[in-house]
Amino acid sequence: MEYQIYRDPWGIRHLRACDPAALAFAQGRVTALDRAWQIEVERHRSQGTSASFLGPEAIDWDRFARRARLADTARRCHDNLDPDTAAWVGAYVDGVNAGLAAGARRAPQFASTGLAPGHWQPWTPLAVWLAHHVLFAGFPAKLWRTEVARHLGEDAVGCFATDGPDTAGSNGWLLGGARTASGAPILAGDPHRYIEDPGSYQQIRLACPAYDVLGLAVPGVPGIAHFGHTGSVAWAITNAMADYQDLYAERLRRRDGTVEALGPAGWRPAAAHAETVEVAGGDPVDLEVIETERGPVVVGGPDDEMAISLRYVPRVRGDLGFAALPALLAATRVADVDAACEHWVEPVNVLLAADTAGGLLHRVAGAVPVRDRANGLLVVPAWKPGHEWRGWRAMPRADVSDLAVMANDRGISAPLGVEFAAPHRANRIRELLTGRADWSAGDLGAVHTDTRLASAEPLLALLADLDGLGPAAVALRDRLLDWDREMRADSVDAGAFAAVRAALVRRLAAHPMLAPLADPSRYPAVFHPWLALVPRVGFALETLLRAGLLPAADLRTAARAAVEEAAGTAPACWGDLHRLAPWQALPDRAAQWPGLSGDHDCVLATSSVPGVTHHCFRAPAARYVWDLGRRDDSRWVVPFGASGVPGDPHQRDQLPYWLRGDLIPVVTDWHRLTEEQDDHDQ
Repeated sequence: MEYQIYRDPWGIRHLRACDPAALAFAQGRVTALDRAWQIEVERHRSQGTSASFLGPEAIDWDRFARRARLADTARRCHDNLDPDTAAWVGAYVDGVNAGLAAGARRAPQFASTGLAPGHWQPWTPLAVWLAHHVLFAGFPAKLWRTEVARHLGEDAVGCFATDGPDTAGSNGWLLGGARTASGAPILAGDPHRYIEDPGSYQQIRLACPAYDVLGLAVPGVPGIAHFGHTGSVAWAITNAMADYQDLYAERLRRRDGTVEALGPAGWRPAAAHAETVEVAGGDPVDLEVIETERGPVVVGGPDDEMAISLRYVPRVRGDLGFAALPALLAATRVADVDAACEHWVEPVNVLLAADTAGGLLHRVAGAVPVRDRANGLLVVPAWKPGHEWRGWRAMPRADVSDLAVMANDRGISAPLGVEFAAPHRANRIRELLTGRADWSAGDLGAVHTDTRLASAEPLLALLADLDGLGPAAVALRDRLLDWDREMRADSVDAGAFAAVRAALVRRLAAHPMLAPLADPSRYPAVFHPWLALVPRVGFALETLLRAGLLPAADLRTAARAAVEEAAGTAPACWGDLHRLAPWQALPDRAAQWPGLSGDHDCVLATSSVPGVTHHCFRAPAARYVWDLGRRDDSRWVVPFGASGVPGDPHQRDQLPYWLRGDLIPVVTDWHRLTEEQDDHDQ
């Protein structure tokens, strides 16, 4: 394979090859060199084999991955790829396999766990993608809504509507030329994901005679799917918050050594087989994998009180949308991006794109089934007719001239979903952007890092009406009413607000009306983040304070006690409480992570779990500004660095920029890059 490898001053790989296949090979190889541990963890997670080296803590995920048939679905989707896309993915896999042994020698985690680098199959990148995104649309929220309806009635379900702590969101905006200093469009934003170490996005550039694209890749997956700039066209996405996965309550029985499931047409055979999850430091776990005509059974089985199956699009269609990935790399205009995204399947995204010829695009891309409205809300009965999938929804589009904003609010994707983010982030971004018409790429960090918390108002209004407070609580209440609503790391008032909020959330969760929702034990542990009561109350607090579900007198009593509790604790800056807490497959217990500005509903969306912890687990997994006037005026940054190798100088070198809200320059001039020799034995 003919290719060259370059690095910029931040260690970001720039790859140049003779053709797309050689380029895909090079991308796979350098990913294995820089991210061997990360992508091998993801490969094992996609196969349900991660407990074999990570131990008992990984059992719950592995059990779900096996029961949901993630690896089998990826194989099906790969078998259905067109020959050109299959060859392109295969070249990437060949590159991974060529670099994995050398990459593993650079990563001490392999030795510490005893894990030997494995062999990637042609379908492995599809499995990695599916494992990343199978929970992206938050189908376990239907378990939560079903429990709320069971205990409180269906009318109470909407009281908890929220872009919850488990949902991956994002901000994105497009400025037409009328709003920029150069007269050329600018795309900018930041994907919000669980912060992982190494990071969930890989900055990279892919160049060959057919195209020259830079952007943010998903390690273990070829191409640049979500955020890219070809020089003549750029694109970016956010989560559309669409609902496209269904849960069915199943009636299962054993009969003559087989399993049967009751559907609208009566009892029908279900596929069933046994698997074993190997566990490092523990006993193997046996499980029965069952699939009905609706989909794989992910809760319970024929011998349990209940069973629930999951119906998800790639399993039904045998398609993950990978044909879009090479087509995006070859795009030169907005029309090409639009055509490429006709292949898109999973996850469902809101897309913005702009090109140097003045083209602008705002649409939803993905696959959403047509079915009964109840399917989107709750677990529905498999044996009753009317809950079948009946084709596919048309994807919404919107005209855009000088400004478009996407921030997981209802917006363009409203017809496709059930729960959306509150409009605070979207409204604040629009407010900031419409304040001037001379934006440049270097100015937009001020939007990325805005810390205004509009969702604080209902709680502050409740505090304003409280009586019977002690002197310290009165002083705290009055200070919060004068607070500027900015969640800055150095703000004592922001820290005090968070303390009051957390105390109130805990008290509301203990309310007798809500207490029956506190036990998620009837469901597998992998779904507990969607079912835990305190986080649900914390993220729905704004709605709960206004919805009338809980008596007003009880809200005031809980708020009064929360202010008294917070007034009795030592004041602390928000950043002293709100510390970064990245996910690591092998946690570094000694790490001292920095404090952060922002909060869940700020444009600077750094999410903690009110009432549980102030630590931040979800935040911008990257920031980008794509300038269509001149690509080298673009900017980007990731939370840590380009390398996932411990001790590498580029493992953490972007963290100070990310913390300050700064972005580093995009460098595309080959003469300003450093060429590396690719030693195949390194």
